[in-house]
Amino acid sequence: MTGPMADEEDSVLSANAAFYAAFARRDLDAMDALWTRSGPVCCIHPGWGGLHDRDAVLASWASIFAGDEEPAIRCVDPHVRVDGDAATVICEEVLGEARLVATNVFVRDGERWQLWHHHAGPIARRVPRRRERGPLLN
Repeated sequence: MTGPMADEEDSVLSANAAFYAAFARRDLDAMDALWTRSGPVCCIHPGWGGLHDRDAVLASWASIFAGDEEPAIRCVDPHVRVDGDAATVICEEVLGEARLVATNVFVRDGERWQLWHHHAGPIARRVPRRRERGPLLN
């Protein structure tokens, strides 16, 4: 795809990449700059309840970044959809051996795309079933 929509998608994907770069570097200032100030935000970390205001969201990132090791996080297979002044990226997060699915919702804030919502959770892994001998009932 080329044209204005492709440019918008590229801009959203750049904002998404900046989010994961800030996450990987444990850069709270960069993380702060990525979240919109033009309205309420929400963040749901794996295993956490919903955080519904900017101060709580940034405090959660400060807590996550306080660990001893930089999180070796990678964003893979991002899919973007732009709808006016909102955009959604659905991707997988790779953290060591773990894989999570994430939804990142961005809003246009002036000329920039900024985070409005982040939600990550585990991906259930299907265990291949052994084929048993005999009739299959279902």
